[in-house]
Amino acid sequence: MQKLKQMTLFMTVVESGSITKAADKLDLSKSVISQHIKQLETDLGLPLLKRTTRKQSLTASGEHFYLQCCEMHRLAEKAWSDILHQQEFPQGKLTVTAPHALMNDIIIPALSSVFSVHKNVKLNLIAHDGQLDLMQEDIDLAIRVGESKLSNLKQKRLGTIQDVLCITKDYPEFTLDSIEALPYIANHWQPKQISHQLVNTTTQSSRVIHFTATHQVNTVQNSLALIKNGLGVGLLPEFIYLQHQDELKEVLPNFEMKASNVYALHPFHGQVPIGIRMAIEAIESKLD
Repeated sequence: MQKLKQMTLFMTVVESGSITKAADKLDLSKSVISQHIKQLETDLGLPLLKRTTRKQSLTASGEHFYLQCCEMHRLAEKAWSDILHQQEFPQGKLTVTAPHALMNDIIIPALSSVFSVHKNVKLNLIAHDGQLDLMQEDIDLAIRVGESKLSNLKQKRLGTIQDVLCITKDYPEFTLDSIEALPYIANHWQPKQISHQLVNTTTQSSRVIHFTATHQVNTVQNSLALIKNGLGVGLLPEFIYLQHQDELKEVLPNFEMKASNVYALHPFHGQVPIGIRMAIEAIESKLD
């Protein structure tokens, strides 16, 4: 770093025409600049400037070194300008992970709405129901249902999703007392023994229903397919259930499940890249 500073000082002295003018331009004392130039020449083992009390000129080595200093300064200015430009317009790879249930209907439409006009952004989407390590997997943004306990990640609540306990409309009739005996289509993250607490939307009274997993799936699309084909009762996000109301029905139509919070997590502390900010805002708007 000291060498880079001395190279910048040397370039400024050459372009200013004297150490005195360079000192005024940089708001430094002449002695400080003189010491740096002297140290630079000592480290290089050759003179860079020929100086008299009234005039200075470059040696042959100094002229070559000055051109290299100018190139270094140009590259530094470009690097600075480029990084500021990235904070105005997103670019580069953006890796986002989210649960299968959210990816197709929430995440992809949200990201498409903002990045379709930014051709320099390359989306890398990972549908995964587990909690991937953001640093190990080089993930920029994770969307998760439920708050994370990881303190080394920044997280923001984006909204909520509502789950619906549903079954195909063609399923044979059943009574309220026989609901718990229905075959249950479990997501892979659910235990063998499952309990759902539902609240009556009119009386606000609650009811707990217990199931034993019969079938198991690892994507919400598979769960939807099994429910539609009459394999039993299962849990679907409300936004997916509403797309298939002509084929599905709620197991308890006058009851609803507690909404689940959705969070955005990222590893950036301080200034957050504009692409991440735009992605979070777009997903948040979809969950409103």
